[in-house]
Amino acid sequence: MLTSQQVTLTEVQVMYVESDTGLAGAAAAFDRLEARFASLQGRKFYGTFQPPAGPYRACAAVEPGDDATALGLPTWTIPGGKYSRRKLMNWQARIPEIGKTFQIMSQEGERHSSRPSIEFYRSEKELVLFLPMK
Repeated sequence: MLTSQQVTLTEVQVMYVESDTGLAGAAAAFDRLEARFASLQGRKFYGTFQPPAGPYRACAAVEPGDDATALGLPTWTIPGGKYSRRKLMNWQARIPEIGKTFQIMSQEGERHSSRPSIEFYRSEKELVLFLPMK
């Protein structure tokens, strides 16, 4: 099995929709977020979850010219810092593996509990998982 890579992320300013039902509502939160944009092309999408109970946020990076207020979206900053990283290919067919992969990653080092876990949706095929580390 692949091991995780250790990386340092910079913070990311995002607009978001918060799931009403935690992880179970992730897909619905992304549907609501994506509906706000005329086009999804070129957008960077993230999911964040603050264990153990949430919240789960479907996020889009703020791009030049974006007006979050006009879109009716709150803004937030995904915190930077040290993270453990793993890629999950063909993620749409492997959604149950996302949580399992985060669990495996948490056994590789000490998790930093004040920062959320991050899902970066690089493409329709590639998902990059980031677990905050101390």
